[in-house]
Amino acid sequence: MLQKTPLTTPTTLSENAVRDISAELTVLLSDVFALYLKTKNFHWHMSGPHFRDYHLMLDDQGDQLFSMTDDIAERVRKIGGTTVRSIGQISRLQRVVDNDAEYVKPLGMIAELREDNATLTRNMREVHSLCDKAGDVATASLLENWIDETEKRTWFLFECGQHT
Repeated sequence: MLQKTPLTTPTTLSENAVRDISAELTVLLSDVFALYLKTKNFHWHMSGPHFRDYHLMLDDQGDQLFSMTDDIAERVRKIGGTTVRSIGQISRLQRVVDNDAEYVKPLGMIAELREDNATLTRNMREVHSLCDKAGDVATASLLENWIDETEKRTWFLFECGQHT
């Protein structure tokens, strides 16, 4: 029989900080996975006169989102927490709403992703505030970079959604 050992990682953060930051980062990770999949969904199902531009942009944005996932999960483990273990757990925690529609107009896709990215930015700022209070400058620093990337995605999506 295998013996179970707890996952412990040394940290200088308080137990409460580890618990709270890990929980918030795990929800954030769930949102990023959900937004990644939605972005890829729209990338795969894009159509219309701006197909190539939108298709390539959403591919780049999907890559950005996916690259965040490992960094978020590893940060949780570095501070001594645990994070998502399954797609089911992600679906229970995510705040990004899935879109399973058979067809979404291209500008509808762009608008929905713009709003989702803007919401992700707001959520990351809340986690940043929590990190500031706990003195977790490393997580706060990572969040600052992710906020900047997310604001850029929001900006691009906003500009693409402008009517001429």
